Amino acid sequence: MGYKDVFESWKSDPEGFWLGAAERIDWVEKPSKALFDERAPLYEWFSDGQVNTCWNAVDRHVEAGHGDRIAIIHDSPITHSKHEITYAELRDRVASLAGALRAKGVEKGDRVVIYMPMIPEALEAMLACARLGAVHSVVFGGFAANELAVRIDDAQPKAIIAASCGLEPGRVVHYKPLLDGAIELSSHKPDFTVILQREQEVAELIEGRDFDWHGFQYGVASADCVPVAGNDPLYILYTSGTTGAPKGVIRPNGGHLVALEWTMDAIYDMRPGDVFWAASDVGWVVGHSYICYAPLIHGCTTIVFEGKPIGTPDAGTFWRVIEEHKVKVLFTAPTALRAIKREDPTGSFVGKYDISSLETLFLAGERADPDTIEWAQKVLGVPVIDHWWQTETGYAIAANPRGLDDLPVKIGSPSVAMPGYDVQVLDEGGHPVAPNTLGAIAIKLPLPPGTLPGLWNAEDRFRKSYLQQFPGYYETGDAGMMDEDGYLYIMARTDDVINVAGHRLSTGGMEEVLAAHPDVAECAVIGVTDQLKGQLPMGFLCLNTGSGRDHDEVVKEVVKMVRDKIGPVAAFKHAIVVDRLPKTRSGKILRGTMVKIADGESFKAPATIDDPAILDEITESLGSIGYPKQAT
Repeated sequence: MGYKDVFESWKSDPEGFWLGAAERIDWVEKPSKALFDERAPLYEWFSDGQVNTCWNAVDRHVEAGHGDRIAIIHDSPITHSKHEITYAELRDRVASLAGALRAKGVEKGDRVVIYMPMIPEALEAMLACARLGAVHSVVFGGFAANELAVRIDDAQPKAIIAASCGLEPGRVVHYKPLLDGAIELSSHKPDFTVILQREQEVAELIEGRDFDWHGFQYGVASADCVPVAGNDPLYILYTSGTTGAPKGVIRPNGGHLVALEWTMDAIYDMRPGDVFWAASDVGWVVGHSYICYAPLIHGCTTIVFEGKPIGTPDAGTFWRVIEEHKVKVLFTAPTALRAIKREDPTGSFVGKYDISSLETLFLAGERADPDTIEWAQKVLGVPVIDHWWQTETGYAIAANPRGLDDLPVKIGSPSVAMPGYDVQVLDEGGHPVAPNTLGAIAIKLPLPPGTLPGLWNAEDRFRKSYLQQFPGYYETGDAGMMDEDGYLYIMARTDDVINVAGHRLSTGGMEEVLAAHPDVAECAVIGVTDQLKGQLPMGFLCLNTGSGRDHDEVVKEVVKMVRDKIGPVAAFKHAIVVDRLPKTRSGKILRGTMVKIADGESFKAPATIDDPAILDEITESLGSIGYPKQAT
């Protein structure tokens, strides 16, 4: 069946559609129905089923005779090492770790915080928790102690699993002192911690509290998979909240299994045994869904990559990984491609490797500008598919489903809504707008299986954050439009739609124009306060390495381009060239923080920022052109 038929089959019978998809999962006890709507607008899926996520991701493949298949490839250009783990080995390692955790008192429903770098043991820790029915909460490795403490106090874990250190190009990140500091700061104290000692740094263990990863497993019986209810939480993943306090997104076991298994076929066109590479981090939702769980649930090989798109050692490292491990699908963020393009504008490194195994490149995490997509298509020679999803949903809301259809790609659009998502574009009063009209993007309830049923211990906050603005809908926080063919265009976060003299304009639309300039490697547009027009757009430009162009000339050219493409209504007159843009570690540009700097407001560097020093550089650049205008 093609996309339209599949989407219609969901729309006409959502219950039957999802029960059919659930047949591809091993249930201890099958659910009596798919949707549980007794507490609407709080919905649950497969609630009375009994299931285990670790069984579905690991054991069932071994039982089916695929124990020799490679489950995980660890590729670390930083340590110059590569390592493969079969499904049979993974089962034994996970069962051993789970048995040791159980021997120390970890049971179904207990929380375990995981604080680890991109190593296979991070996935093993997640799966060991899933095996026991414990709820894991992965915190990005290297997060500051106070941010880790906030998450410890919210999740109240019985145990914390960490590594002695993480590795960045040219430096060791000391995890253990950060962990010790976080435990000291937190009101809640874990019963114990488990520390994986890496050879690059052996941490000092506190007797009675800290246990060595290998030592504490010695002589302990392995654990079997513990059945849990379909609506029991598999994990809590903290995402940034507007108030500063992180929001604990809950992921339920049953719906998560059903949805991710469906996506591997339908969206990514993967078969068991194929190699899937999500070049992200286990600390982010992409790492949870598509480094750890989905590839393993589907019986694929997943790559755990400890490196960067550039500098480990060069802009060809992604292509080297694809050649060596025969990667079929690569999933990464546009920011990674922009970094590669900036270092290697002609794509010369691609020709050094045989990337013929690569069939599709998927992008997500932020808007993929047309210029980056066109560059990637040209140098890689494969379809480049933008798709749109959120930490809250756990998988794609809109995509071009390669396993169902060869739908046309419209550059600048993440394509069409996936089954389960009734996506609408609404005006401020909650009414649907005409095609090609900018509005708030919302999803008619219920959300599909695997999406968040709520926030950890924060039902009121969940209702206020997502359900209050448009009753009967989930508010995505994104702004955009839909064309006559049902293709979505995500233009900006709702906060990034600026109002210039009464005209609502998308900063994303302006960024598309700037990115098309041949010397611009990366860019961002923000709205700064203006007494006359309310807001005015301001552009930040990073130029290609070795561009050599006069900055003032480039600025003049991009100002003219915006005037020509969008019109004088945009009032786009200011742009500055900067060396780099402030970003989170997952690659999202911190536009909100840049606005505060430009407007002279007080701000706090977000915990997720990649390098706080960049904010000083932005402040200096803005100061050179007279911002902030008003006294601070």
